[in-house]
Amino acid sequence: MPHWLVIDLEATTDDGGWPLAEMEIIEIGATLVNREGRELDHFQRFVRPLRRPLLTLFCRELTHISQAQIDSAAPLGEVWPLFERWLANIGSAWKAGPAGATTTVGSWSRTGGNSACPAPWAWCRISTSSSASPRRGAWSDRWA
Repeated sequence: MPHWLVIDLEATTDDGGWPLAEMEIIEIGATLVNREGRELDHFQRFVRPLRRPLLTLFCRELTHISQAQIDSAAPLGEVWPLFERWLANIGSAWKAGPAGATTTVGSWSRTGGNSACPAPWAWCRISTSSSASPRRGAWSDRWA
C-alpha cells in the first residue's frame, strides 16, 4: 500500500467507561502518510457533544481536550461532512477497499467494537492488548 490513512476518534467517557451507545465523538483526527512515514495531508476538528456537553474530569485528563475547545466546536452533524469532503479530496492518493484496514486500540476494540466498523472499509483489523495499558504487553490481531 503506497499510503496509509490514520484516523483517530476521541469520544466522551468516564472512569470505568460508558456503553458505546452513550459515547459521543469529541475529536476527529486523520493523517495521510506515505510508506516512509512522511505526512502528506491531515484533518483535525473538535466536535461539540450534544447529549452530555460537559466533559468529565476523567475524559479531559485522558484526551487532553479542554472544555473550552469543545464549547467552541461545531456539532458532529456539521463536522462530519467536512471530514467526508477531506476524505474525498485525498481519494486519489488513498483508495479504500480490500487493501485498506481500520485499526483501533482501546476499550472500543476490547469490547468488540468491530460491529461498528465504519463504511466504506470492507475489512476491519482490530488490535487488542492483553495488558491494562495499550503501550505495554502482547498484541493480538483478529479480522472482523
